Amino acid sequence: MTRHILLFLLSCVILHTWAQPIDREAVVRRNNPHVTTLDTLASLTVGNGGFAFTVDATGLQSFPLTYSNGVPLGTMSDWGWHSFPNPEQYRPEEALKAYDFGRGHTEFYSTQFKDGRPHGASEWYRQNPHRLHLGAIGLNLEPGEVRDIDQTLDLWTGVIDSRFTYRGHHYHVTTVCHPERDLVATRIESDDPDKQVTFKFPYPTGKHSDDACDWNEWERNITSFEGMGKACTDTLKRILDGKSRFDKAAYYVTIHWNQGHHNYVKREGDHPLWNEQYFSCPDQVTSFTCEFYEQKDPDRRLLTFDEVKEASIQYWQRYWKEGGIVDFSACTDERARELERRVVLSQYILAVNDGGDTPPQETGLTYNSWFGKFHLEMIWWHQAQFALWGHPEILEHSLDWYFTVIPVAREIAKRQGFKGVRWMKMTDPSGTEAPSKVGSFLIWQQPHPIYLAELLYRASDDTGKARILAKYKDIVAETADFMASYATYDKKGNRYVLKGCIPAQETLRADETVNPPFELSYWHFALDLAQQWRERNGQSRSEEWDSIINLLSPLAAKDSLYLAAETAPQTYEDVRFTSDHMAVLGAVGILPATPQADNDIMRNTLHWVLNNWNWDKTWGWDFPMTAMNAARLGEPENAINALLTPQRTNTYLPNGHNFQDNRLRCYLPGNGGLLTAVAMMCAGWDGETRHNPGFPDNGAWDVKWEGLLPLP
Repeated sequence: MTRHILLFLLSCVILHTWAQPIDREAVVRRNNPHVTTLDTLASLTVGNGGFAFTVDATGLQSFPLTYSNGVPLGTMSDWGWHSFPNPEQYRPEEALKAYDFGRGHTEFYSTQFKDGRPHGASEWYRQNPHRLHLGAIGLNLEPGEVRDIDQTLDLWTGVIDSRFTYRGHHYHVTTVCHPERDLVATRIESDDPDKQVTFKFPYPTGKHSDDACDWNEWERNITSFEGMGKACTDTLKRILDGKSRFDKAAYYVTIHWNQGHHNYVKREGDHPLWNEQYFSCPDQVTSFTCEFYEQKDPDRRLLTFDEVKEASIQYWQRYWKEGGIVDFSACTDERARELERRVVLSQYILAVNDGGDTPPQETGLTYNSWFGKFHLEMIWWHQAQFALWGHPEILEHSLDWYFTVIPVAREIAKRQGFKGVRWMKMTDPSGTEAPSKVGSFLIWQQPHPIYLAELLYRASDDTGKARILAKYKDIVAETADFMASYATYDKKGNRYVLKGCIPAQETLRADETVNPPFELSYWHFALDLAQQWRERNGQSRSEEWDSIINLLSPLAAKDSLYLAAETAPQTYEDVRFTSDHMAVLGAVGILPATPQADNDIMRNTLHWVLNNWNWDKTWGWDFPMTAMNAARLGEPENAINALLTPQRTNTYLPNGHNFQDNRLRCYLPGNGGLLTAVAMMCAGWDGETRHNPGFPDNGAWDVKWEGLLPLP
């Protein structure tokens, strides 16, 4: 009897231990980034999803040139865009080129090259508009004389604490961003009587990938004082491509000094247009807020540093408490600590960079890549994780941008002879299609709105589900209409094929490629989801969609391995088919297995990819894609190995950014893919009942988690 009681009590203790909530603050704070040198790849960022401010080891943007080839010191927003003058009056239709892909009609694509040579309209619309660097705020210091650096980003509160010495003087800088306004606040404590705060405003470069800062352009780059306002406030008017301070403003900047004295410093050789401004701050403590905005608002309430800091603390603590969390502290595998670091830092980085009212660019609001434009085939990798990690409101915020560009997407589909809407690949807030010899032929961005809307539906309660269904039903329907009209019926084979496209594995060519496996599976999955949405909204299933679903071509295979496309039998001999994204694995991983896929052949393909792929020619999201494939196939050891593969493009910097190469020093789709894969490995997917199905059941991966949702 006593023995039974003891066993009962022991079981109660064990159950109680398992039921203990995760100490979220401990998980988050033990992964705070800590910087002790002027490491140009360890820049830290504060932001609110639609505005971000990246700092060097001084806690401000004191050394933008030093950091320009690392993780640059960006000040960027969703609304800050610019276009160079268009004296040739190029029009988007001048970049169109006609193609015949055997679908019975001519299709017009916006291409990067026309008649085999660079074309003015194509190049102008690729470069314009581009995202702006809104301005650098820093201290007037020499980088070689900064010593004793001790800098920490407190992820739990969104506050950067920076301490260092300069010429024998101690500095303590605190930096924070407002959670709703495009406003950064800082507090500077120092015994240096000669300290100066600088405000510098660059002209945009319009280059493909850089810090967006041309510091040598003065004539087209004007900053004028609008005068000192109430409560010790300076307002600056920024004018680009104008001739005087009376031209139309591109945006405004308000500096509100709320502690300590400041004096404008007249410097010898100052340019009359005031693009570099220096303020001496002799007091022991100086604090101010700096806000960037498109239109002047005289009624905008000024905020103090303390108010902004408190708002940040409340926002970030709510973010961490309400969303999903994963605790790896009980794991004994030596790799678990690094995986937790990557996961926690990715949660922070994506909330800072990817939570705005447009889809994010690959490098977020940190610096420009692809001219600052965003890629719609990447929105799934950036944003799907928000629904899985308990923040569907962030996904919904950016997904709503699709409503604003429906007319543009309809026109693209119409000019190519299709129904519905064809979502552009590389674009900007206006939805203008950026010409491209690759991007304009991609199709895997097309089903994303259906998949993402489904994730929002699954993340909602009953009331929320009804709202999501009503809100997105037309986007789902028109997206599916295009997909149905794009699939081409092959009468001889009594099947539907996908052709005239460049697949996610971009080394393949549009005029040669038929039936890439991931796209085929995605067409099946998304059209079936669109049918479910019709039924949920009280509509009957579309007979046309069902016919396509049932007659889609099977995935092409050779020697019990899936091919990169039906037209790619030379898979093993040609490097084109073993480089870039191993998208074939996405057919079972990103997606559930459709009737077209055979798990045994897919497992053979996974093993072949692991052993033979050109891994040095991959991208950051290829590793989580491989992990998701391995997890669905019941190979958790390979899932873990994929997530932590020691490759350059799977490197995660001290600040958590996914490093790719010297051009792309951060790459947010890698961070988003990591979070999606980990959520799936913990919470599973439809029909999976095991706990932590993506982690090895060997006692070394005792992963605890809360607030995660499974994938379909």
